[in-house]
Amino acid sequence: MEMQAMVLDAPRRSLRAATLPVPAPGPGQLQLRVEACAVCRTDLHIVDGELPHPKPRLVPGHEIVGRVTAIGTDVHGHAIGDRVGVPWLGWTCGVCEFCRTERENLCPSAKFTGYDLDGGYAEFTVADARYATPLPAGVDALQAAPLLCAGLIGFRSWRIACEGREVRNLGLYGFGAAAHLLAQLAVHEGQQVFAFTRDGDMAAQHLARQLGCAWAGGSGEAAPGELDAAIIFAPIGGLVPTALKAVRKGGIVVCGGIHMSDIPAFPYALLWEERSIVSVANLTRDDARDYLPRAAAAGVTAHVTTYPLAQANAALDDLRAGRLTGAAVLVP
Repeated sequence: MEMQAMVLDAPRRSLRAATLPVPAPGPGQLQLRVEACAVCRTDLHIVDGELPHPKPRLVPGHEIVGRVTAIGTDVHGHAIGDRVGVPWLGWTCGVCEFCRTERENLCPSAKFTGYDLDGGYAEFTVADARYATPLPAGVDALQAAPLLCAGLIGFRSWRIACEGREVRNLGLYGFGAAAHLLAQLAVHEGQQVFAFTRDGDMAAQHLARQLGCAWAGGSGEAAPGELDAAIIFAPIGGLVPTALKAVRKGGIVVCGGIHMSDIPAFPYALLWEERSIVSVANLTRDDARDYLPRAAAAGVTAHVTTYPLAQANAALDDLRAGRLTGAAVLVP
């Protein structure tokens, strides 16, 4: 049995349409028929060679919604026909100090979907059953797919930003897939959200206001008030001193991306008065268990642009060029 897939033969090349054997599930794995796979900026970093050493002849994609079509040995709690979500974190060792202390996102042996493991830019894929998150039967696949990374990494960044401080004014730098999902949750939680977009990106600013943001403008503009916390989703190191300048005493700047250009030198005065900078790495299964019900309760809705699987390169090009508003989703 064969399937259609999009394959990355080497970084800095376009994806290649290929006919591949349908992968069979090994021990502990599920075989899934892919219903939707969102396109993440991390995919773009992999294709563009900014994340080194992906799996040779890689099938990218790590925001996967699929139906279980076959089950390997030693799998419990899943059945044929179940709908599950497969995120970036695809496997961990379970025995290292990080795995044993509820920090599996930092496991040094971790394997990642669509990077170390073939992902969802295909009609079928396989996934470790432990890292396949059950989804409600009625959930829309197009809506669920962006939640599995953009939603989760935004949620993890937000939790860290709010930890130990009252956040009334929240700044989001880079208003793409992650920010437009997080903004809805933050507004639901009673926070004022200030959206910083690419300068002149009126479409993103309009979407931000539609979603309830108190203010939207270019990243070069000053917010109308001090921020208690800022989260940077854009992969631009120069936004770190910009965000530090915008946060109040004791505030925090969270860097939510897996890749960022170099952070330029900045005066110590921007960091002084107990401001802090922290990064967010990957995600955990607990993040998904916590976030998905909260997103549903808050009515979080993804603004989605769909592409056929064969047009994955067009989706990546649109993301690279900033032509997308919200999230892109591939549909086999």
